[in-house]
Amino acid sequence: MNIINLSVEMLDSFDLDSFNIEKWKSYMDNSIPGVKELCLKDMKETIDAGFSWENDFLPVLNSVIQDNNKRNKTIESFCNVTAHLDERIISVFKKDLDVDLILYLGLCNGAGWVTTLNNKPIVLFGIEKIMELDWYDKDSMFGLVVHELGHVYQNQYGVLHRRFKSNKDNFLWQLFTEGIAMVFEQEIVSNPEYFHQDKNGWKKWCDEHVELIKESFKSDLNSMTEDNQRYFGDWVSFHGYGDTGYYLGALFVRYLLKSNSFDEIILFDIQEVKDGFERFLKNKEKS
Repeated sequence: MNIINLSVEMLDSFDLDSFNIEKWKSYMDNSIPGVKELCLKDMKETIDAGFSWENDFLPVLNSVIQDNNKRNKTIESFCNVTAHLDERIISVFKKDLDVDLILYLGLCNGAGWVTTLNNKPIVLFGIEKIMELDWYDKDSMFGLVVHELGHVYQNQYGVLHRRFKSNKDNFLWQLFTEGIAMVFEQEIVSNPEYFHQDKNGWKKWCDEHVELIKESFKSDLNSMTEDNQRYFGDWVSFHGYGDTGYYLGALFVRYLLKSNSFDEIILFDIQEVKDGFERFLKNKEKS
């Protein structure tokens, strides 16, 4: 696992306190060739969906150069969290990860983005989105980094990416893979009750409404789309709470671990996930 910190180089993307996209392109070409095209494509798709460069992108990007305190805290947390993290993963899972972790300045493409570049897995951590979301403290950074590494682990030693013709299967697979990443986090901290989303009573509410979340997700699966799903993301709301799909996914995977090892589960195909989910729904005990 390689740690690449581009926090110094990214400052070349600005004219005083204003973002300059042409300078950013040069920074990207010099730092991580190939990522520029990924970011520009994602930016175009986002703008085509109705977002504004002036209103939605520039203020977030400009904050990187304008808020020195928050930027420095983000960099410090990233360095602290990633130091000796590979040793910690090996001690728990007995395997290492072949991946580059890159702290970079993107185009608001996300706080954490698992992708492949030149046939090598990389995780891009967008400093501007981390700052915007206020995930710059050590605990939030830990959750972000280790969650993405959970996806990397499944991709390297199991099967992460599967696409299906039905939204129902796609969202059930998303529940499963996000659950894998959540349990990966929990195993790293040796606490099956750990959730990095647990703020303002989030976990307490989820614990008290397990059956509601389970039954609602099952019911919604038949009509779930990217536009109406209410389980994945802090911007969506399920009875006033975001990210409930991550909670449910972790419980689902914990249930599967009763009869299979972690490394067996990450090899599951969709039929095995479906069968396990049906059993999970019938189980009334909190896993």
